[in-house]
Amino acid sequence: MSGFSFRFGTVGSPLSTPKKPGGSVGAVLRSAELGLDTLELGWVQSVRVSEETCASIRQTAIENALHISVHAPYFINLNADDEEWPKSRKRLMDAAHFGNLAGATDIVFHPGSYFGLPPEQVLPRAVERLRGCAEELQQAGNPACLRPETMGKSAMLGSLEDTLTMAQAVPGVFPCMDFAHLHARPGDGSFNTLDEWLAVLERYGNSLGEEALYHLHVHLSGIEYGSKGEKNHLKLEEADLDLKALFRALHRFGCRGRILCESPVMEDDALKMQEIWQEVSGETRAA
Repeated sequence: MSGFSFRFGTVGSPLSTPKKPGGSVGAVLRSAELGLDTLELGWVQSVRVSEETCASIRQTAIENALHISVHAPYFINLNADDEEWPKSRKRLMDAAHFGNLAGATDIVFHPGSYFGLPPEQVLPRAVERLRGCAEELQQAGNPACLRPETMGKSAMLGSLEDTLTMAQAVPGVFPCMDFAHLHARPGDGSFNTLDEWLAVLERYGNSLGEEALYHLHVHLSGIEYGSKGEKNHLKLEEADLDLKALFRALHRFGCRGRILCESPVMEDDALKMQEIWQEVSGETRAA
């Protein structure tokens, strides 16, 4: 560990990754070169990777002390109709299978849409399907953690309540806490103060156990939003997200884990987050 409670990195390859060696192996090397120590592989369109490439990613990450996760394809929906669900399921399971081969410990995915239905009507179906996926991974000896992401639009399955319900119901499932999405989702500028973040973390710990606060998987960026929630990811400097308030809350609860940046200037803002964390927490890098 770097000496920080959190590892910092990017979702997808750093923008400055050179063309050679390029790809995910190049992204691991570039992340380490930048002083980042985690990387989320952005398999967001599809999972098209060989077992040989996965082995190379895993070995390069081990050699550079870099922790790996995967962002599964966007086209996953736990509330898909019966015809579409097998395709969604395969995308998630492929991400988990090949992600595990690449050394990924966590598989992040977007849980889907309500399709205009109330959350309490959608959640039982989502939980049942997610349980089936998690049980299959367990039977296959795959230890990867499935992480439904908190989503930034109010029409999307993925409120804080949704993700906590899924995690409480299914062993091997924990939320991916996108705090920018939580800020954007209500559309009114809330979830941006120390007290609000403390309340979120208290709820997280009460729901999933204090130990869960020591293994957080966080997405962060600046964010533009309207009355229906998220519009676009922004650079930190262009957004109203009070990052110091969030980091103070995380530090007060003794949280640990990974923070992965999704801003348009990914590695620049990831390094900025690392600096702000150091300032807020007083932690320093190990020699």
